[in-house]
Amino acid sequence: MKNNLKIIVTSLALFGLNACNDDDNYIPKPSSYLNTNFPSHEYVRFDASCPYSFDISKAYTIRNVYEGKKLTCHKDIVLGPLNGTLHFSYIDMEKPLSEYINFSINKVDEHKIKATAIEDELIIRKKEKVFGTLFELQGNVASPFQFYLTDSTSRFVSGVVYFNTRPNYDSIKPSLDYLKYDLKRFFSTFKWEK
Repeated sequence: MKNNLKIIVTSLALFGLNACNDDDNYIPKPSSYLNTNFPSHEYVRFDASCPYSFDISKAYTIRNVYEGKKLTCHKDIVLGPLNGTLHFSYIDMEKPLSEYINFSINKVDEHKIKATAIEDELIIRKKEKVFGTLFELQGNVASPFQFYLTDSTSRFVSGVVYFNTRPNYDSIKPSLDYLKYDLKRFFSTFKWEK
C-alpha cells in the first residue's frame, strides 16, 4: 500500500514538473486600445430628388430605400468606419404633429431599460423652419442616437442609429463622439427643399 502511494505521489510530481517544463515562453500581452484612427471630418452636400438636403461625411455612404420597386425618400446612411447605420425616414405629415413627435419619443422610451441616461438637445432654426430634438442614449443600448426634425406643418424626418456590434458603451464611446460631431453638422446644415 505504501509503495503504491509512493508511486502515485512520485508520478503526480513528475507529471506536474513535466507540465511546467514547456518550451514556449509566454509573455504577457501589453494593454490594447481600440482603433480610433477615424478619417478627418470632411463633408459633401446630399441633395437628392427629396424635399430635404444636408451635409454628410465623405466617410459615409447613402443607400436608397425602396417600397416594392418604388424609390422612397427614406435613406440608410452607412457609417463606414464606425460599422453602423443611420436609418433615416421621411414623412409627409397627414396627422397632427404631436402624433409623430409622440411616436418618436415612445421609440426612445423603449430603450429606458438599458439606458443609464438619456440626454436631449433641442434643435431650433426658426429662419429655416427646422425644429426637432436629438436624443443621446447612454449605456449599453441598441440605438445610442435618435432624432426627429420637422417644419412643424407638413414634413417630418426621423433618424435612428444602430451599430453592427453588441452594445458596449465603453467600447463604442470613441465612435459615438466621432458620430456626434457629424450629427451636429447634419443638424446645422439640414434644409427643407421645394
